[in-house]
Amino acid sequence: MKTVNIHQAKTQLSKLVEEAAKGEPFVIAKAGKPLVKVMALSAPTGKQVRRLGFMAGQIIVPDDFDGMGKEKIQRLFSGEV
Repeated sequence: MKTVNIHQAKTQLSKLVEEAAKGEPFVIAKAGKPLVKVMALSAPTGKQVRRLGFMAGQIIVPDDFDGMGKEKIQRLFSGEV
């Protein structure tokens, strides 16, 4: 695995990040001591990807949903218990 110093990482960051994204991780060191490892993130694929609306048709929202608990919430905010 490639090790680069902080100065080199600053000046060549774009190139180093492209390499890491392609599966070539690297280590950034300061004064010869390894500090961090930079590697590609694994993005979810296929069925791992969650989409909005994935439970469409499986949940029923009551018609009075927006007003549920309205009185209790008003009492709590007005200081009444």
